[in-house]
Amino acid sequence: MAAAARGPLPAAGPDEADEAVRGTCEDASVCKRFAVSVGYWEDPYIQCFVRQAKERKAPEINRGYYARVHGVSYLLKAFLKKTECNCQIVNLGAGMDTLFWRLKDENLLPRKYFEVDFPMIVARKIHNIKSKPPLSKPIIESHSGDSLLIDSHSLDSSRYSIVGADLRFSSDLEEKLKKHNLDVHLPTLLIAECVLVYMTPQQSANLLKWAASTFPVAMFINYEQVNMTDRFGQIMIENLQRRQCNLAGVEVCRSLEAQRERLLLNGWENAHAIDMMKVYSSLPQADVKRIEELEFLDEKELFEQLMQHYCICWASKDSSNLGLADITF
Repeated sequence: MAAAARGPLPAAGPDEADEAVRGTCEDASVCKRFAVSVGYWEDPYIQCFVRQAKERKAPEINRGYYARVHGVSYLLKAFLKKTECNCQIVNLGAGMDTLFWRLKDENLLPRKYFEVDFPMIVARKIHNIKSKPPLSKPIIESHSGDSLLIDSHSLDSSRYSIVGADLRFSSDLEEKLKKHNLDVHLPTLLIAECVLVYMTPQQSANLLKWAASTFPVAMFINYEQVNMTDRFGQIMIENLQRRQCNLAGVEVCRSLEAQRERLLLNGWENAHAIDMMKVYSSLPQADVKRIEELEFLDEKELFEQLMQHYCICWASKDSSNLGLADITF
């Protein structure tokens, strides 16, 4: 980890800052592909979206991504079980995520699966889907009804949609999702992984408020940084600033309680937040043991510090009494 920067860092302009945020999508995908190649989990689709990393990723990074993927998946599958897949998923800032294809392989597709991201990222994802049969065939197989709509910035099938939109403007987001047959009356799971932290606290509050007021039965999963006011957190911030990547919403990442409070203040009935070390300890220990044997971890303390600076938060509202408030690790 780089040492702290000396002196103030120049602030990025809005376009430069958005470009840096888009770059984090590539970084995450490359890290996931590397971890998959080492054997941390199976994902035959990630290679269709991103090149193999030029250099090895550190074991603590690989374990961190393992906990992130499995932690989100655990909550998501609990939601699918409670709703018996009679629901929809909205993946906010989805990037090159492969969840749709993996859920189809497990026969766990919801009624409809939506992805939202910057139009530039959406265009790249759609290009990959159109040009790679392992990606396009499952979409065609799951499609029924009218012809499948696809252009450079959006894709709409009966089970899967990709929408190019800016999450900072929820009215525009809702309009685009409704054009793709979003059903506000269906139980809805919204997922945001390292997304809210790049929005101002007011913008993320507006998005959370919009989601809570739009869907009577819903769950929100948020994965991002936490405990960012200590020295380790400050170094993380400085490292990102050096790449012109500004964490506009970092003040909400000061503690687990602040994360939980944000959800409750913006219309959600129940909310939880736990750090990734606790998530890692809650995952099936036989598989944790398997992945710990894949690579030797020299920096145990660094791994624990890293995991204590990321968290999963989840919140629900449940007018149908499906038992969403009972979902926990």
